[in-house]
Amino acid sequence: MTKINFYEFIYVWFKLQNQSVPRHQRKIAKWLSSLWLNQDERQGLLMAFRNSGKSTVVGLFCAWVLYRENSARILVMAADYALAKKMVRNVKRIIEQHPLAKHLKPAKLDQWAADQFTVNRELELRDPSMLAKGIGANITGLRADLIICDDVEVPKNCDTALKRMDMREKLEELDYILTPGGMQLYIGTPHTFYTIYQVAEDKNKPEVEPFLLNFKKLEIPILDAKNRSAWPERFSSEKIASLRQRSGENKFLSQMMLQPVNFRDSVLNPERLVAYNAELEATFANGREVLRLGDKRLLSASCWWDPSFAAQSGDNSVIACVFTDEEGKFWLHDLEYIRVDGGAQDNIASLQCEKVADFMERNHLPSIRVEANGIGKFLPGILKQTLHRRKIRSAVLEVYSTANKAARILEAFEVLLAEKALNVHRKIWATPFIEEMRDWSAEGNVHDDALDAVAGCLSSEPVRFAAALSDSKDSKRFGWQGASGQFKALSDFNV
Repeated sequence: MTKINFYEFIYVWFKLQNQSVPRHQRKIAKWLSSLWLNQDERQGLLMAFRNSGKSTVVGLFCAWVLYRENSARILVMAADYALAKKMVRNVKRIIEQHPLAKHLKPAKLDQWAADQFTVNRELELRDPSMLAKGIGANITGLRADLIICDDVEVPKNCDTALKRMDMREKLEELDYILTPGGMQLYIGTPHTFYTIYQVAEDKNKPEVEPFLLNFKKLEIPILDAKNRSAWPERFSSEKIASLRQRSGENKFLSQMMLQPVNFRDSVLNPERLVAYNAELEATFANGREVLRLGDKRLLSASCWWDPSFAAQSGDNSVIACVFTDEEGKFWLHDLEYIRVDGGAQDNIASLQCEKVADFMERNHLPSIRVEANGIGKFLPGILKQTLHRRKIRSAVLEVYSTANKAARILEAFEVLLAEKALNVHRKIWATPFIEEMRDWSAEGNVHDDALDAVAGCLSSEPVRFAAALSDSKDSKRFGWQGASGQFKALSDFNV
């Protein structure tokens, strides 16, 4: 028996509902059908304005897939488990009522649950025909021929850089669930400037890689290039204008025009940073170490560690270092969000200190400031022991921050950004630091741990050490700063 195409399938459904298929939904149907039937390109991103009926069409698409291939396994992933269940319930209702799909309903009720069901099929498979899961649920061992990611990006999981990183890591697990040749479909609208719904490089945000690189995209905003409504029967020009006024420009651009926007005014504009790629190079001249960054000789450095036991506080443990050269320019060369194994809570302080020692050694740092507020008051002593054991002769200085954090960050960055005087190594674009800058607000309620660490570096007076520390043949001392020291002049010559 010849199976009908997807547009014909939804036409029958809408006819039963005494409705016609809107033009934009016909476009979605044809696009989804071509994606499923094309065995070579089965990764898609569907973006359509809010209340466009895209979830309804996708639900019909799932039912059509099972109508064509009753052995198909479909996983629905959403930010909220209840939303994923809603999609499953919708597909169940379609199967029960659609004249071409009724035969798929199983006789046993235990195969017809609220969050999963199994249709009548020839093959005996371990996984159900359709299954609902929320982000963060255990999906180990599942297999799916079609994965639907329905509104996986929502305001509560994308409003900070680290939440976005966590969301991406969880969604990357889906690559291990999808069967070879399977189809993956994302549907949604952007809720942040750094949306996951990006299929190509964007010159306006080079700090992030497109999460859905090379996915095929269908984008249907409420207004087309000629300012015409995509669904004039429901959204007239007057209604769109009213919606724009009531929701505000940013929300309208995001949810109806599908444009990623920054909902906060960017006080710390990362576009004012100057990127560079040069690496540190330590050499010796006239018996002393010289540190260079490309063709620049460096004279001083500031290193700041803002510690945290993230598992307990929700904050991040961040270390950063800034160098200055002979011309007085600032070079933010390295920054690290310190992570340790979640199961190593008994010695988390020692493990963090080991990573800090690694950071100091690779960056030739003569000193470090440790913010000693809260848990930090115990860490300087542990860090000193770590450095001594590893024979790294760098000073550990305790500092106590009493000034308002927002004021401290703004004071450190404002002038340097205005003058484009802060140079930042390209590798730092791969950390959440740049995203923290865009998201930052003086009102707080955002992650700003990296900003705080860099602000500490920028506001610190560089500390230089030369001959004050005792020498040891196998110790590591970084004395490249050009500070005044004691030298023994040659005197064994004849006049």
